[in-house]
Amino acid sequence: MSVRGRLVAGALAVALVPALAGCGAQYSGGGEGPLKGAKIAFGSKDFTEQKVLGQIAVQYLRSQGADVWDQTGLVSSQAVRGSLERGDINAYWEYTGTAWITYFGKEKPIQDTKEQYDAVAKEDAAENQIDWIDPAPLNNTYAFAIKSSKAKELGITKLSDLKALLQKPEGKDLSFCIESEFANRPDGFPGVQKTYDFKVPAGQVKRLDVGLIYSQTGNGTCTFGEVFTTDGRVEGLDLLPLTDDEKFFPVYQAAISIRQDLLREHPQIERVMKPIAAKLTTEEMLKLNAEVDIDGVLPEKVARDWLKDEGFTD
Repeated sequence: MSVRGRLVAGALAVALVPALAGCGAQYSGGGEGPLKGAKIAFGSKDFTEQKVLGQIAVQYLRSQGADVWDQTGLVSSQAVRGSLERGDINAYWEYTGTAWITYFGKEKPIQDTKEQYDAVAKEDAAENQIDWIDPAPLNNTYAFAIKSSKAKELGITKLSDLKALLQKPEGKDLSFCIESEFANRPDGFPGVQKTYDFKVPAGQVKRLDVGLIYSQTGNGTCTFGEVFTTDGRVEGLDLLPLTDDEKFFPVYQAAISIRQDLLREHPQIERVMKPIAAKLTTEEMLKLNAEVDIDGVLPEKVARDWLKDEGFTD
């Protein structure tokens, strides 16, 4: 859901994926198991949750006999999606809201979680030969957060409070920190301002890397910061996500987006990954993400420990 290298780096990443594939894919794993003989190039975007989810899949698929090429940590939504469509990777975890709004160009999200998932799965299968399997309970949607103490000082708890607040004299001192992709996405800042009928002057908007947004909001440099609801830093930095009382933000349910040719050849992938997905609730992801972002544990270790603790691996 976020760009890290900005547009130029994103374009380079898209070009580099097939080039790297041509140099020889680095598959590993294999052995006995229900996925013996399957070759899977599994990708992810490059923010914490995606890296953790990607590592959970990579490690578990290998434990089930698949040969897996670890392609986690690609630059952006567009880079990973493009890689899937071209066949440079076979699968990755994606979010229903991202597909519906960003890839399919729909203007209005479907608020019911199951209906949104079904609509995404139906369209992607028919139009792009991409299947969606094993939806997880987690919903990693956007929010604007503010330091809890600052929210109390300003008397703000929900997004609809922003219009009146920005019109006050102190409104000119408020700052909004967002990352570049969110600044331009229809399900991002432009849509928030349109839905809640306010306009933030350009001088009060700062574009930062997502990691800096959390720290800068936590120390008060940014009044409001774009956050993800499953990010462990929200609680760790005592941030208050403002209630989306107009229900603008789409549901971002995570599920595995997979090429139909791979799934037709190895349909057992869906059965193998189903119990994994079922455990991945919003609360569970908050904890796993916090291990990386607050405690400094590598995503590979977080995934390995979780799989072991949940009884999926030895």
